[in-house]
Amino acid sequence: MDRIPILRMGNLLLVTIQIDLYDRLATNLESDLVQMVSKTQAKGVLIDISALSIVDSFMGRILGNIGSMSKILDAETVVVGMQPAVAITLIELGLELKGVHTALNVEKGMELLRIKIGPDEETDSDEDSPE
Repeated sequence: MDRIPILRMGNLLLVTIQIDLYDRLATNLESDLVQMVSKTQAKGVLIDISALSIVDSFMGRILGNIGSMSKILDAETVVVGMQPAVAITLIELGLELKGVHTALNVEKGMELLRIKIGPDEETDSDEDSPE
């Protein structure tokens, strides 16, 4: 069964979608991400969709669901790298990505997450501890 890798970076989860998502893969990603947020107590989720040229209504709903579910689990979600055609499609479909913040690229998305969730306490405490 195909899976999209979910990387953990401190209290953040990073997902880079490099292939077009079919429905089963998208629902697996939704389930896997919510499980990972709960398991790792992540405070932020960054989803890079820059490789996606098409986002249909189903995928738009999945992104919105991930944002809403993550928010319930006390994690912020940022989607980055949205192609202009994808943004136009989402608006034309009337899809709101509730609970999802957007940024132009990964760098700006990471900055936005840091602002939204504050400093990484785990990383900060590691930096303060003697070696």
